[in-house]
Amino acid sequence: MKKTLRKAEPYFWILPSVILMSIFIIVPIGQVFRMAFSKVTKTGKVKEFIGFGNFMDVVGSKEFGIVLQNTIVWTIVVVGLSTLLGFMLALLLNNEFKGRKIARAIVVFPWATTLVIQASAWKFIINTDYGALNTLLKTLGIINHNINWTPTPEAFFAWEIACGIFVTIPFVCFTTLSGLQSIDASLYEAATVDGANYWQKLFQITIPLVKPSLTVATVLNIIYVFNSFPIVWTITKGDPASRTDTLVTYLYKLAFYNGKQGQAAAVSVIGFLILLVCASVYMVYTLKKGDN
Repeated sequence: MKKTLRKAEPYFWILPSVILMSIFIIVPIGQVFRMAFSKVTKTGKVKEFIGFGNFMDVVGSKEFGIVLQNTIVWTIVVVGLSTLLGFMLALLLNNEFKGRKIARAIVVFPWATTLVIQASAWKFIINTDYGALNTLLKTLGIINHNINWTPTPEAFFAWEIACGIFVTIPFVCFTTLSGLQSIDASLYEAATVDGANYWQKLFQITIPLVKPSLTVATVLNIIYVFNSFPIVWTITKGDPASRTDTLVTYLYKLAFYNGKQGQAAAVSVIGFLILLVCASVYMVYTLKKGDN
């Protein structure tokens, strides 16, 4: 009896966490899937099962293609460029130089500030009439009159992507920096003795050893950026006509502006499946490549 209780003890310790996960994660996810396959009233009451009806309505809408394309572009560009720039910045901050602590504090600042504040600041910067960008350029004598930086929805979306990259770089930078600082300095010393130059050490020592940290940062970044709501919503609210919407802002409109709770749940399920596939493929590919 005591042996059985001893084996069961670890499960008793994790039971509170399992219960909390069930209440706040698993049950809501199940409810979303249920709503996606059911007819739902504007008040959120689930009625009869309608199969893939909500999915057909969503996919058949004229906005969905634009929204899905925006989401893919948003995720790929923001994650790709923030990963590249964050890695380069981490390499720089990993070196010893005067004022490194101040530089690190400056880099982490965008990450420590809420996305709503960041997006509001960018919205102010690019404003045509009183924006900081036009004011600065006129002060420097580069331009004589205000420039409209957002003449089209595509231009607005490009600025949203720029804001997304700016606020995401610190996360990649410091995740990668932790990996860089765990590399044994003796490896670089041995490589230097063997006559290796900077680029050889970078590609043969640094990148292979920092890859686990970079992989984790990229996967988390994909999930984080894909589901990012505040930047797009604060700057444009997805307007005009959903031309700058991503899946998360689009499903918000469906649920709370149009009262289409079932279709919103369907969009949420589509996003969940896309993320699940992308993250799984990336992890499997990266880990297999690392084993070779």
